[in-house]
Amino acid sequence: MPKTKKQAAVSKAVPAVKDSPALSEVKQIYKFMQDNNLGTIDYEQGGTHVRLVRMPPAQVAVPVAAGASGEAGNEQSAPKPQYSQTIKSPLMGIFFRGSSPSAPPFVKEGEQVKAGTPICLIEAMKVFNEVKASNDCIIKKVLVENGQPVKPGDLLFAIEKI
Repeated sequence: MPKTKKQAAVSKAVPAVKDSPALSEVKQIYKFMQDNNLGTIDYEQGGTHVRLVRMPPAQVAVPVAAGASGEAGNEQSAPKPQYSQTIKSPLMGIFFRGSSPSAPPFVKEGEQVKAGTPICLIEAMKVFNEVKASNDCIIKKVLVENGQPVKPGDLLFAIEKI
């Protein structure tokens, strides 16, 4: 099959990489990662460190015609409850309610906290970042499960300011 212009341009711009022993080893690690459905893998040997991260498949929005009836309309999930006052994630990382998996959570639902009180940790790049209450408030609901990934702006807690 003949190459397209784009394929020919790419093959000229990027030199072919010979299958070295190191590349072969990385391919084996990647296959292991796929076979075991791992999102991230770190590998170190002889002063060489390799970190492979699989990105989740892109989600594509499928437009639905307005006023469409049938089962598709009935299958829509219930809208997420709206909270008037919340604490949002300041960064991307993994949400932790306590200082360790076996430690008690920093705060519990219904608990009153003062401004500046640590309420959770977000681990990003192996650094644990404290999230503190910005106002005196009551924690109404914890909106994220312990150990779940969060992005900036994700709702962490529903609160009532005092």
